[in-house]
Amino acid sequence: MENPFLTPRLREIVQSNDSSALQDLCASLHPGSVAEFLKDLQIQEIRHILGLLEPRLGAEIFGELDLEIQIELAESMKRQELARIVNFMSHDERVDLLKRIPEEKQETLMPALAQVEREDIRRLFSYEEGTAGSVMTSDYATLSPDQTVREALAKLRREAPDKETIYYSYVVDQSRRLVGFLSLKDLIIARPDKRVEELMHRDLIYAHVTDDQEEAARKIAKYDLIALPVVNGRGELVGIITHDDAIDIINQEHTEDMEKFMAIAGSHETGAYLRTPPWEHFKNRCVWLIVLSAMGLVSGYIVQRFEGLLLQFAILATFMPMLADTGGNTGSQSATLIVRALAVREISPGDIMKVLWKEFSVGLPMALLLAGLAFARVVFFAGSSSRPQGYPLSEIGLAVGVALGLQVLTSALIGALLPMAAVKLRLDPAVVASPALTTVVDITGLFLYFTTVRVLLGV
Repeated sequence: MENPFLTPRLREIVQSNDSSALQDLCASLHPGSVAEFLKDLQIQEIRHILGLLEPRLGAEIFGELDLEIQIELAESMKRQELARIVNFMSHDERVDLLKRIPEEKQETLMPALAQVEREDIRRLFSYEEGTAGSVMTSDYATLSPDQTVREALAKLRREAPDKETIYYSYVVDQSRRLVGFLSLKDLIIARPDKRVEELMHRDLIYAHVTDDQEEAARKIAKYDLIALPVVNGRGELVGIITHDDAIDIINQEHTEDMEKFMAIAGSHETGAYLRTPPWEHFKNRCVWLIVLSAMGLVSGYIVQRFEGLLLQFAILATFMPMLADTGGNTGSQSATLIVRALAVREISPGDIMKVLWKEFSVGLPMALLLAGLAFARVVFFAGSSSRPQGYPLSEIGLAVGVALGLQVLTSALIGALLPMAAVKLRLDPAVVASPALTTVVDITGLFLYFTTVRVLLGV
């Protein structure tokens, strides 16, 4: 729960330069809670507070700040001041920061870091964005197969303060190839004279550095892991992805899928709405709107093509919005389910016939239900709507109902087919499904509507 008195208290301590009181206050709270209050302060105030803290605590709090605040702070800090923070940041977080600050700032900072830190940063920098290698940390615990439990626990006890997690320890051979792992529980309950190789789990679940980051995050979720080891092409352990990083990855991927599903381009960063300039929002959103508006001209052409039918049966115009809305809603439901099933690997492009049959089985009863409602709507509530002599409402209602039923059925199938076809063509199903879906459903719906009415009414 937020403490409304903390921010004024922080300012009071800063003004008095009471570093001892500041240390005590910040150490008594979770770094995330302190960061939550610091974000309401000016950049120079945050910088001053971090400078008064012990380096490790300052780095923990710095790592909890929003990335844009971290970048502002980094750009305002002097080299030694920033190096003091970066040295104690988690390995993956500091790489994320350095990737986003200007190159000249990076070049100024690197000589101020220890040689081992520079090599670690350069190695993590080398992995392509979006891969498991780009989100892993090299801060993990390793054991040797020939160590005893007593020796392993002593090693972990020494290294624990500098490791992100020690619940899993990874067993590597002399070539640093991953051969097994142990949990801290395994070590605690084992006899002290037992050897690591006798206890270690050999059924390894791991990711390669080139694997997609989302695939790695899925493995952590599927197998309920606290961390996932990452190996290179030679099977050498090069890093781990922790469960908190997996949550960040999944949130990022969900944000990306949602924005792509609504035809929004751009970087798809989580929490970037307010800090993105209006011009960037405009560029990200206008392209697909222009493309879809151009495609919408086809719908206009179809209406124009059947203009004579509309003039003869003005009553038909009153049901066009219902047709478009129902088709769009049906298609969106189908597409949403398929895109999600594809994302979690529940289905693959090879299941296309199963998926189409499933959607047909669901769409048919929905089509019959909505067709019946449309028929009732025309017969009982059309009133004195304009129609030629000799065409009873029951016939018009039947035509409208059949047209709506066909629209529902075809929309369900199109909603399933578009994302499946996108994956087959190596396109992003979220991009193709929703933006194109509404326009395609409108075009097919209008054509079906007018064609069905013309055939059934014999016009």
